[in-house]
Amino acid sequence: MKSKQIQKKGILAKFLEQGIRILLIKECKKICNIKINIISSFNQILKGEIKKINITAKDINYKDLLFDKLELEADNLKINFKPTKKELNFINNPIIKFRILLSQNSFRTILFSNKWNWIGNIISREVLNKDQLKDIKISNGRLLMKSSKRNINIIQEEEINIRTERGKIYLENKSTKKTFQIPIEDKIYINNIYIENNIINVSASSSISF
Repeated sequence: MKSKQIQKKGILAKFLEQGIRILLIKECKKICNIKINIISSFNQILKGEIKKINITAKDINYKDLLFDKLELEADNLKINFKPTKKELNFINNPIIKFRILLSQNSFRTILFSNKWNWIGNIISREVLNKDQLKDIKISNGRLLMKSSKRNINIIQEEEINIRTERGKIYLENKSTKKTFQIPIEDKIYINNIYIENNIINVSASSSISF
């Protein structure tokens, strides 16, 4: 009997994994190497409950925000899943914990993209005291930004500190101490942000938005 329950759990878990995979692909312009691990008993899954879920993915494009890697964890999910229609909805409003990794290329692409370059322009004005952001580098654990004034060919490079405070992300010019708060949704709380091996690591929590 126990063997049959494990087998049935495996079938139900596969259905759920497929539903979550479809949902992630639908929400993202690009997402690769999706791995989903559902930790729940047969009876819990049957009742639409997931005790714990772990998800990892790479090369993500979510609303033109590029992440090199995503690690996500959520507990006590209540779901409504219709396998025949491949529909999955969350009944409760669970909190997810996640970690994202951004390379120099990803961060640079975001701030120079048509959708998000307005943030780069604000950073240039508020943090660098210049008109235009020219380049972004991550080197030896440091975040470096180049900017210039309009109609002047001199391009200046500044070192930028990146930190979190009260759940928000701040960029600070190391020399002038000028600071800018990166705009993020209020439901997202940033627990930690740091640069390691020239990769920006962000740990945060949020309610599920889809």
